Amino acid sequence: MGLSEYYEILGCPFDASIDEIKRTYRRMARQYHPDVNHQPDAVDKFIRITEAYDFIIANHQKIACGDQEFDRIMEEWRKFRQERSRQRAQYYARSSYFRFRNSKYYKSTRILNASSIIFGFAISVLVLTYTIAGYIFRIKHPLNGIENPSVFTFILLLLFSLILFVVSFIYLKAYIDTNRKRKRK
Repeated sequence: MGLSEYYEILGCPFDASIDEIKRTYRRMARQYHPDVNHQPDAVDKFIRITEAYDFIIANHQKIACGDQEFDRIMEEWRKFRQERSRQRAQYYARSSYFRFRNSKYYKSTRILNASSIIFGFAISVLVLTYTIAGYIFRIKHPLNGIENPSVFTFILLLLFSLILFVVSFIYLKAYIDTNRKRKRK
């Protein structure tokens, strides 16, 4: 299979981001998993979708390189990874959708994962704390030649840190709600 066929199988444009590719794969894997879709060709479609996803994710940065380099990458893929990708897809096709959804492979397609959300939330708390503490420190201990710290800079940093805090809090709440729903099922 060629690159255009892999993108066509996933239904993604060539310029799709990794997040878009992951989102599309999750949707199509759910749609064509044999445990959910009982059509006779569902297993083959699921295997082709998983193979296409494996190739595109493994070579996303390399796709923009020259023709000779791309030909070498395609040949390497055919030799070493294509069969392994098909075997993995066949294994997941035989398992239940619930088991597939709880596999590390499927979880790697999640856009929101716990470590990145908690890291973002911690950074937002640190930025907010240092903005306020830094301004108070500068008021108590002014620099030589500068009387007062800039109120405009403080307000700008405070707004930025509050926006960052609110956005990271929303993502954290959405992640917690999603996990609660998943555990109930």
